[in-house]
Amino acid sequence: MFGENMRQKKQGFLPSFLLMHLAFLVYCIYPLLGKFATRYELLSVRFVALYCVVFAVLFIYAILWQQVLKRIPLTTAIANKSVTIIWGMVFGLLFFGEGISPKMVAGSALILSGIFLLGTEMAEE
Repeated sequence: MFGENMRQKKQGFLPSFLLMHLAFLVYCIYPLLGKFATRYELLSVRFVALYCVVFAVLFIYAILWQQVLKRIPLTTAIANKSVTIIWGMVFGLLFFGEGISPKMVAGSALILSGIFLLGTEMAEE
C-alpha cells in the first residue's frame, strides 16, 4: 500500500511540474507585450489593445497559478518561479536583440541547478 501511494505521487509530479512551468511561461509573456506596447503612442488603438491582451494573459496566469498551488507546495512553486528570469533573457534575445553575458549564463545555471535540486527532492518525498 505504501509503495503504491509513492508511485501515484511520483506519477502526479511531472504533470504538476509541467503545469507550473507553463504558468511561468504565460507569466513571462506579459512584460514582453508591455514592451511591444511602448512602441505605440499612449492610448492609441494598438497600445490599448496590447494592454488588454496583457490583462488577459495575467488573468490566465492567475488561474494557472491557483491550479499549481493545489498540486505543489508553495515553497517549491515560489522557488521555481525564478525560472522566469531565464525566460526573460531568452525573450530579450529573440524579440529585442538583447545580449546574454557570461554572468547571465552562470546565474541561469545556478537557478536551474536549484530548481533541479528542489524538483528531485520533491519527487523523492
